Amino acid sequence: MSEQSQFFDEMTGGAEAARPCYDPYDTWFQGEDLEDLRKKSAQAEAFFRRTGITFNVYGQAEADERLIPFDIVPRIISGREWTKLTKGIEQRVRAVNAFLYDIYHRQEILRAGRVPRELIDRNEAFLPQMIGVSPPGGVYTHIVGTDLVRTGEDEFFVLEDNARTPSGVSYMLENRETMLQMFPELFSRIKVQPVQNYPADLRRSLAACAPQACDGKATVAVLTPGIHNSAYFEHAFLADQMGVELVEGHDLRVVDGRIAMRTTRGYQPIDVIYRRVDDDFLDPLNFNPDSMLGVPGIMDVYRAGGITIANAPGTGISDDKAIYSYMPDIVEFYTGEKAILQNVPTWRCSEADSLKYVLDHLSELVVKEVHGSGGYGMLVGPAASKKEIAEFRKKLEARPSNYIAQPTLALSTCPILTSKGLAPRHVDLRPFALMSPDKITLTPGGLTRVALKAGSLVVNSSQGGGTKDTWVLED
Repeated sequence: MSEQSQFFDEMTGGAEAARPCYDPYDTWFQGEDLEDLRKKSAQAEAFFRRTGITFNVYGQAEADERLIPFDIVPRIISGREWTKLTKGIEQRVRAVNAFLYDIYHRQEILRAGRVPRELIDRNEAFLPQMIGVSPPGGVYTHIVGTDLVRTGEDEFFVLEDNARTPSGVSYMLENRETMLQMFPELFSRIKVQPVQNYPADLRRSLAACAPQACDGKATVAVLTPGIHNSAYFEHAFLADQMGVELVEGHDLRVVDGRIAMRTTRGYQPIDVIYRRVDDDFLDPLNFNPDSMLGVPGIMDVYRAGGITIANAPGTGISDDKAIYSYMPDIVEFYTGEKAILQNVPTWRCSEADSLKYVLDHLSELVVKEVHGSGGYGMLVGPAASKKEIAEFRKKLEARPSNYIAQPTLALSTCPILTSKGLAPRHVDLRPFALMSPDKITLTPGGLTRVALKAGSLVVNSSQGGGTKDTWVLED
């Protein structure tokens, strides 16, 4: 495993022997036959195909439904490392939630000059319809996926915050289920914290955020845009695992000031909607009038306290990558503490000095759209051709406020199984946090995404990345 040795390798730490958290797995692996493991890998792919674990890729004329590659070598995190990450993520989630409440109410952080007002006022993710609205329980960010990268033994950075409609948790759960089926002996000799409680925790957390109009046990439903959405598998999977209804916009209507879903017994009230529909399509009466995906009048019911929408409309502004660059200030402003987890250094291209630096160093930087996701619309300078850099330069000069730039980090690597044995590949991690009025629950682990091409830093499934099971060890 000598290639890419300048990067921190999570299995070895750069030494000959495995790091302590990987030692039991390494001992097991050394006793396994490589050909048998390759067969297991093929079986895992067949399992995923049979289960229907796919995602859709937009803009493809053909073969737009793809299988997400799964690597059978787990990513292992010690209990000590996870404890530190948990504290940092909980602090950040609380700060993001407080920030959202503030910018839709008194805007104290803007008055204090800690975040520029124009970043909010000119931001397409800011919803004027949410001004003065207090969501049930004061929770905006019911589900948060925080993308983390690692650069050293104790060096973790937050790459971005996903508070709008974070996806990927179904792959976390199916990855674990697959590993449990294929390698039960590993879980008997290595004490790995479970992730299977996530659906029950999600339902419990959502129910705890029920509105005042709820009479008795909260009724929860998952709102999906439909089968053509890239994450439809996940929508259906989570509804099934929680034991709740999966609904589309045409299944819902306003009845007596409540949102009700069509059932065989007529329309029945819903208390909490876990929506996977973007803000703009949520309510054609309040947002995009052409939307066929949402529910006419749902925002009026929401503002009147008749329904909980998770995540709350307008949370997308905290995903904005320009806002991200102020997160250390945001954390300190609302918690009175320094951020436990650090940001990646970020240049805001809307600022003249930063723009000049970025334009002078495009070949060295990663440049992203402030509202971008999924690895689209970005430039990875060190991997880009001169032509690609020249074309991107024109986009950047035309709309500088649409971009931020970051250094190309030396992302840590984890081994994957190849035809020749283990080989290092770059990874990131998306842990999932659930927020209710009284607590934050973190599932131990999360979704590890892995760049399957040697040297690639892009881990997104839409860009050819795969996934791994993430093991957090018992202390």
